[in-house]
Amino acid sequence: MSVSFDDFLVVGISSRALFNLELANQIFEKEGLDAYRDYQLAHEEEVLEPGPGFSLVKKLLDLNQTLGKKAVEVIVMSRNSAETSLRIIHSLDHYQLDIGRMVMSGGQSISRYLKAFGVDLFLSVNEEDVANAINDGFPAGLIYTHESYPFVPDHQIRIAFDADAVLFSADSEKIYKQSGLDAFVENEVLKQDEVMQQGPMAHFLFRLSKLQALSKDHECIRTAIVTARDRNAGIRVIKTLRAWKIDIDEVFFLQGANKAEVLACFGADIFFDDQDVHAKPASQVVPSARVLYKSEGNE
Repeated sequence: MSVSFDDFLVVGISSRALFNLELANQIFEKEGLDAYRDYQLAHEEEVLEPGPGFSLVKKLLDLNQTLGKKAVEVIVMSRNSAETSLRIIHSLDHYQLDIGRMVMSGGQSISRYLKAFGVDLFLSVNEEDVANAINDGFPAGLIYTHESYPFVPDHQIRIAFDADAVLFSADSEKIYKQSGLDAFVENEVLKQDEVMQQGPMAHFLFRLSKLQALSKDHECIRTAIVTARDRNAGIRVIKTLRAWKIDIDEVFFLQGANKAEVLACFGADIFFDDQDVHAKPASQVVPSARVLYKSEGNE
């Protein structure tokens, strides 16, 4: 009888998002596949350093121990071949990451397998895989590589989201881009009682909310919205979340101010934003991922 993972929060993460594989990737890009394979085989027993998604994965997996039952499933979804994947497996063992399922696609696109594994969130540094995932309707983030982040041994999982084109649809943001800030605020005040449509990360938020309710006695998860909206445009955000029956722990209406300092104070294990102008500076202080727009014809 096969095992069902339907009741779990399922996170798929690429090997480069989980571990620091930047040197190996540089060899692949400059010298080709054969040189990459030789390098990985020669360093097979060397433990990889944590990558930008490591803290999030470690804390999510630790949550299973806190709850005394499995509620989170993490899958490593790598373009590596089976031959070059042993270093990744060795590193999983070293860090005692309870990850049993892996995809090793041998250079092929990962996104085609997301449905088969029931993935609720996909994190990767490969833009093609993330774009395909978004187009297919899966919550996905293009995570920024970074030399290292300080690992804080705190059990609490802290996840921050931008609002427009992330949790909510891009409809309001399109007004801002086409007609400017005043028209955007006027539209949001006028439509403050209209519930916004779900955005690309809404499904992940709903699944995360269920997990948060399950672990509320342990205060294991804390969420935040960090948005460029001001308080007037923010009313619609609050009312939409209320209609969704979603409780967000912290909300920051920044009126266009820089998000990085707030995110650093919040201590996010991951921050999702649709704009590079916000996500890239944030990635210097906390792990951050850009939520890509659906391509034309997939909207």
